[in-house]
Amino acid sequence: MDLRQRYDSTTSGLEPPFALVDLDAFRANAADLVRRAKGKPIRVASKSVRCRGLLEQVLAMDGFAGVMAFTLPEALWLTERRVSDDILVAYPTTDHSALGRLADDDRAAATITIMVDSVEHLDLIDKATGGRPVRVCLDIDAAFRALGGALRVGARRSPVFTPGQAAALAEEITRRPGLSLVGIMAYESQIAGVGDRPPGKPARGRVIRAMQSRSRIELARRRAAIVKAVQAVQPDLEFVNGGGTGSVEKTASERAVTEVAAGSGLYQPHLFDHYSNFRGRPAAVFALPVVRRPGPGVVTCLGGGYLASGPGDEIRLPQAYLPTGLSYDSNEGAGEVQTPLLGATADLLHVGDRVWFRHTKAGELCEHFAELHLLEGDEVIGAVPTYRGEGHTFL
Repeated sequence: MDLRQRYDSTTSGLEPPFALVDLDAFRANAADLVRRAKGKPIRVASKSVRCRGLLEQVLAMDGFAGVMAFTLPEALWLTERRVSDDILVAYPTTDHSALGRLADDDRAAATITIMVDSVEHLDLIDKATGGRPVRVCLDIDAAFRALGGALRVGARRSPVFTPGQAAALAEEITRRPGLSLVGIMAYESQIAGVGDRPPGKPARGRVIRAMQSRSRIELARRRAAIVKAVQAVQPDLEFVNGGGTGSVEKTASERAVTEVAAGSGLYQPHLFDHYSNFRGRPAAVFALPVVRRPGPGVVTCLGGGYLASGPGDEIRLPQAYLPTGLSYDSNEGAGEVQTPLLGATADLLHVGDRVWFRHTKAGELCEHFAELHLLEGDEVIGAVPTYRGEGHTFL
């Protein structure tokens, strides 16, 4: 039985559109992330999972420890549900209400660490919490800079780039009685989030690999110097976090790093298909029904406009995965309520058949479905609610 037949036959009792997670692939991807991490713990990036049931499954596996949340309200909710006793919020918060809730709850205050990269953040936290105890992590700019700073590659995150800047902010944190500096984070998006084998673009791939090689060397040296400078101020750091799905083994090899982050590699969305250092198995898919046959070489599916965040390019479209040989109409793309698909394969499909898609990213798929059906072997064994299905849309 090929993969499409397996998906079709095991889900014949479900009415599309629906989303499916292949647990065999999901667990294989998790095991491969652990192998690549070389013994260092993996903090699960919840934005790339957005399903409490699957987060709990991953955290029960050897090699995974802690959650990297994306908002403070999400972290508070995960704490209330006892998902983890170690949650790092990966992005700064300005939510005064949530900060007040954090400070009012002793268990949450001991569980959750929030991100800072400026004195403004410290002032805001102090004002919202009244100086009550809060754990904080210092976010470092991990971007690659060259040509005297004229060239910059990487996510625009923290303004803290040098060891001196990091030490100065660490000193400011230690002067505030309510704040406890427990960690450092640096996310190298230009390595972890950029595939080095773009299809059909070998020259671009060579440029990416050259940039990533130089960036890895520069960041390893700078990150080690930053950790040393901060530890001179605060010796008792609990963790130094780095990396992402695309760079797990590279980041884990740095002595200064104590843990790595990963999440997208569990679902293996199609954005992560083009890396030379690993190959995951597609684990999260969604099915749309064929509802029209407008003419030769064309079928139309219901729904499908599940575009990914990021720059407005074609890769943000879901991938028409199974059956193979289908492509988008350039004038319509993935539509709000209907999606035409073109190609000779279309003539083999009938009204009521299914087309299986992969999202560009990982957790964003869960914003479109209330539940994820779980496939194990050749049987759908149940379903688990997404964040949305539990009534939460944190962003």
